[in-house]
Amino acid sequence: MTTLEIKLTLPDSLAKEAAKMGLLEPEVMQAILREAVRQRRINRLFEGMDKLAAANIPPMTMEEIQAEVDAVRAERKARAAGH
Repeated sequence: MTTLEIKLTLPDSLAKEAAKMGLLEPEVMQAILREAVRQRRINRLFEGMDKLAAANIPPMTMEEIQAEVDAVRAERKARAAGH
């Protein structure tokens, strides 16, 4: 576990309200950060999906997919054999 000391500058009214609601407690801050990280990961995933959709890359055929799988397996086998 990592311990961080964070200094925030907030308007007085926001700081008071957040403190009253318990939002500045370590456990709550941890939950808020976890949710923010999760949301950003989801956003990045959808951004990537949008970029892929805009790229107009034709879908791979089953034969192309199988060829890629076979190539990866052959590479792993060669590495395992020490080549």
